[in-house]
Amino acid sequence: MSQWERLKQLDSVCLQRVDELYCKEELPMAVRDYLAQWIEDQDWEGASRDTSRAVVLFQVLLENLDNQYSRFVQERSFLMQRNFRRFKQNFQRYQEDPCTLAEIINWFLTSEREILQAAELAQKVQMLQVQQNSMESESQRHIEKNVREFKNKIQMMEHSLRCLEEQQDEFDFKYQTHRMDGTTDEAEKKEQIKGLQVMLNMLNISRTTFLTELSSLLDSAASILASLIEELEDWKRRQQVSCIGAPEDINLEPLEKWFTQVGEGMFQLRKFLEKLQELHDKMTYEADPIKDQKPSLHVRVDALLTALLKSAFIVETQPSMPQGRGPLVLRTNVQFSLKTRLLFKVPELNHSMKVTVSIDKYRKFNVLGTSTKALNMAESLHGGMVADFRHLVSLSLSVTEELHTLHCDTQFDLHGLSVTLEASSLPVIVISNSSQQQSAWASVLWFNTLCTDPKNLMFFASSPVASWSQLGQMLNWQFLSCGKRGLEQDQLETLAQKLFGIQQNYDNCKISWTKFSKENFSGTNFTLWVWLDGILNLVKMYLADLWQDGSIMGFVSKGKEKVLLKKKQSGTFLLRFSESCRDGGITFSWVEYSNSGEPNVRAVQPFTSTDLKQIPLAEILRNFQIMEADNAPVYPLQFLYPNTPKDQAFGKYYNEKTGVESPYFKYIKTKLVFVSKDILYTLFSYQNLSLFPFVQDLSSELNQDVMLQGPENSPMYNCTSDPILPNGVLESSLSCPQEEFSGALRCAQSLHDLPEGPLMSVPIDESLLGIIPDAFSPDADIPALQEFLNDPNILEGLSGPLDHSFQELVYPVSIPLSP
Repeated sequence: MSQWERLKQLDSVCLQRVDELYCKEELPMAVRDYLAQWIEDQDWEGASRDTSRAVVLFQVLLENLDNQYSRFVQERSFLMQRNFRRFKQNFQRYQEDPCTLAEIINWFLTSEREILQAAELAQKVQMLQVQQNSMESESQRHIEKNVREFKNKIQMMEHSLRCLEEQQDEFDFKYQTHRMDGTTDEAEKKEQIKGLQVMLNMLNISRTTFLTELSSLLDSAASILASLIEELEDWKRRQQVSCIGAPEDINLEPLEKWFTQVGEGMFQLRKFLEKLQELHDKMTYEADPIKDQKPSLHVRVDALLTALLKSAFIVETQPSMPQGRGPLVLRTNVQFSLKTRLLFKVPELNHSMKVTVSIDKYRKFNVLGTSTKALNMAESLHGGMVADFRHLVSLSLSVTEELHTLHCDTQFDLHGLSVTLEASSLPVIVISNSSQQQSAWASVLWFNTLCTDPKNLMFFASSPVASWSQLGQMLNWQFLSCGKRGLEQDQLETLAQKLFGIQQNYDNCKISWTKFSKENFSGTNFTLWVWLDGILNLVKMYLADLWQDGSIMGFVSKGKEKVLLKKKQSGTFLLRFSESCRDGGITFSWVEYSNSGEPNVRAVQPFTSTDLKQIPLAEILRNFQIMEADNAPVYPLQFLYPNTPKDQAFGKYYNEKTGVESPYFKYIKTKLVFVSKDILYTLFSYQNLSLFPFVQDLSSELNQDVMLQGPENSPMYNCTSDPILPNGVLESSLSCPQEEFSGALRCAQSLHDLPEGPLMSVPIDESLLGIIPDAFSPDADIPALQEFLNDPNILEGLSGPLDHSFQELVYPVSIPLSP
């Protein structure tokens, strides 16, 4: 919107200031209104210091007033005819001093800006943050200013060229008249020749001046083009890192506007040179500057236009598959897309420029599908010249560290200028199987983080190391793109500490490509990238909302976890990513206090994608319980760290239905009930645990702060699928043979009154009942009992259909034995 239009939309108080500004006739408001855009486009400040520029602007102003006058004549607007005739007469008093007029108009424009600034101050304060985020860079403002001046100068040169043509026509007319004049008066002839000589000298000066200005304008064009190419290179780097998740602005509209305006201007300069050639052909003379300077200027214009066009042809959207992990990873025989764009918009060439795509054309790999399309303005939201390839298929080789490039070619032909244009994509990885996606994406991340030269296809032959700041930034982008929240400083520091150990400063820490993607991470059987990628997938698929709202602390060491929780009230818990799950896992830890007031931090084994596919994490946290003595359920999770009530933190994610109506009821019932540690102590607190190897194994783990979820290492263990120890037994994994545990439970059953149920159907040899109680007494005859247990017939007496009985044991049972 023009400055004048913005002024007209102000409130009545501000409009009163505008009325006061234009109360005199130095610049009539009607002239300001009808010529608003033209007046604002001119450099009046510069003209006030340059007489030649002021003269041109003064003459163009009078021409515009004449045009408006003619318009009112046609519209029969008598009053406006009269006013504009008077306005022109008043302006003519500046004919001898056009710089003063330029100074006056510049003063009016400056005063207008002051009014606008005062009126918009409150709005600017309110929108300050938005404006800061969208503010143009200094270089962009510089380009915008230079392009605007370039356009204005071309407009002025167009007027100068018309004047030059009129000057030549006037000379030609008088020269031809002199030739046809039959006068014999020698004095008169000499006077005519003298006059013609003066006119020719003036014409020569005008030609020389015009050519000098045109050369100067080409210098300006070259400078602007250099700035445009630099800005375009910055855009390409932003596009490169945006492919790996960086939240960069890759809008092409400003660049397209500048390339188009400069390109149009240079084609206009090219027309100026052609017009000069016509003037030269009509009339030339000795030392004609057109003859001497025009050829070299023409070469310069074409060279600049060629450079502009070659830069303006780009890959707007990098190659990607519709269902791929990210851009730049292609799979053989699977469709992918690619979009090219010519930043110089030329409506005359719409649909006429054909773009052809090839992959590593010098290595003769194949691209199938519609590999040739026309640049057209219909496939762009803003009418840009694009060719959108959506159904390409690659048949090239598939090595996850081998880089390939897609090439796009087209031919530009306009007004006698023919230029071959080429653009190349960023290097892509071609795979043949979905199992290679993870490794291929690692290569894409590493290349685009560390390499700024897209032509370096041999990058992985000698890959450089990454600094921690580079790696941390890249990981931050990954979480930002997967879960709309990046990594905080504490999380990055935890990762750095895990990679490099405790350091005062990690700025000098480096990591190699091999350590990132090839070698197993310390203490695991998988690489650093595999571990991080598993977490990223878990966040993207199941935890995006919780990650975005900050509920998940994520990366926190076990040591720091205990320090944080032990300072909090009982039931405070936090969510962190597992360090031992290859494919990503999330766990929670909470603090509880003993009767003596000692804090104890508990944790569960990680929930994986298998678990979260069945029940959301919010529902797990909502329903998680522990069965204490007397089968009393306890809900240990009360406050999300540091002190947010659980339902307040996660209530917005809960399902509206609860209990048996909940869609997750079957999972809650069979998978989220955990056996209390105290019950296990009661059950297994006997002096002679060596008699039961599986009990001994369990007792050695009872001082660990980990909850056992069963041999499949999942807290979502389904009791209905694998008969084993009740799901959720506290501590780490249990490796007891099922037969041994079944025998022990049968002993417990025979000794005490368990609730009626399928366990009572287990057949137990009655002759054993007199022996087994003695085995659990403090005075037991150990040698005799060992002999008893070594009897091979014992197992037959203890065998029975426990599998089906255990399927019904979906809650732990308290067995109040005493040693």
